[in-house]
Amino acid sequence: MKRRDFINWVGLGCLASSLPVAIAACSPETSTSANAATKGWQKVGTVAQLNKTGQLLVENSPIGAVLVVRTSKATKNLIAVNPSCTHQGCTIDWKAKDSKFVCPCHGAEFAKDGKVKQSPAKKPLKTYQAKIEGSSVLVKAT
Repeated sequence: MKRRDFINWVGLGCLASSLPVAIAACSPETSTSANAATKGWQKVGTVAQLNKTGQLLVENSPIGAVLVVRTSKATKNLIAVNPSCTHQGCTIDWKAKDSKFVCPCHGAEFAKDGKVKQSPAKKPLKTYQAKIEGSSVLVKAT
């Protein structure tokens, strides 16, 4: 193989390998996700998933475990917390009727803002900002 042919093949290979990156950068889904990620927002699910039960539990999101709760069906009011009880790590439940989080293991209760309402937990739940953008549910560490 001649040197000129070799250089042409290498150049063509570089061009071909960068083509998928250029296509991905121009696609609308990727650019929306990239914009959200650059601002600190992470997609944790879809509005359709949230609408099924009024809450969305994601154990392996990019920012860790997240429980997103819709407080009213008529609005986009969302609450997002780390669902691990600060007492011993059990997964908390949202009690919509009482507007509070309850640990099923030892009865600790937390307010909507994550603050402890009833022991044995001593520390508040970690909270996140949450929003709906298009058909995606996004969260951001506070």
